[in-house]
Amino acid sequence: MTLTLGMITFDSLDPGPLARWWAEQLGGSVTQENDGWFYVVEVPGASANFAFQKVPDPTAGKNRIHLDLSSEDLDAEVSRLIEAGASEHHRENMDGFRWVTLTDPDGNQFCVSGAHS
Repeated sequence: MTLTLGMITFDSLDPGPLARWWAEQLGGSVTQENDGWFYVVEVPGASANFAFQKVPDPTAGKNRIHLDLSSEDLDAEVSRLIEAGASEHHRENMDGFRWVTLTDPDGNQFCVSGAHS
């Protein structure tokens, strides 16, 4: 038996704005809007779609699964994301490998790393 990754799904009280925010940040587009309760974002070159679903009570606290993204220019990308509505949570540097933990407009944590030097 083999599993394949279908979607990465975020719970949200208001999934539409969050879906559009992630689509813009990842260079994708919202391809499905299902009566305001379930949105699908497709990103060119990604092996899975992103989904955003409306829930009455999203999980509180730190998310147990998060996205790890990378950029050739970590500092410029972090600045761009913050200008777009993300918030910086934490910076780390381990033996020349740098990453920044951010939160999206709904408070979901994700990381952006730079090139290893």
